[in-house]
Amino acid sequence: MDDFVLTAHLASACIMVGVIWFVQLVHYPLLAVVPVESAKQVAEKHQKWTGIVVGPPMAVEGVSTLILWANTPSGVWWWLTWANGACLAVALLCTIFLSVPRHARMVEAPDAQVGKELVQTNWPRTIAWTMCGFLAAVMLLQGM
Repeated sequence: MDDFVLTAHLASACIMVGVIWFVQLVHYPLLAVVPVESAKQVAEKHQKWTGIVVGPPMAVEGVSTLILWANTPSGVWWWLTWANGACLAVALLCTIFLSVPRHARMVEAPDAQVGKELVQTNWPRTIAWTMCGFLAAVMLLQGM
């Protein structure tokens, strides 16, 4: 069971690392240059489609984090599970308090500044999810 949880955790974390770097380097910069007259439609589609893509791996990552906290596998340093959870919390809190309000603004009152703010305020989330991927890999290696 430990191998399955660690593998699922790493897979979901790696998916999120890939998604967040794509968003940081490609998608959000494009939102900054979308013409204002198209921004509302683009923002609505972004929210819908992104939710479909990130919902399942975020759920797996969250559940597997809780399982790893409750039952740290043999050989895995207990504090890694907590450090990983802290990084995940930073990523999720940045999503809730930095990204979601800006996406809502993009739908309600689109302007180029919102796209620029998404790029700037996404760096903490990008770094946090990157750390989640790194820590998940370390935990899997320790648990083998």
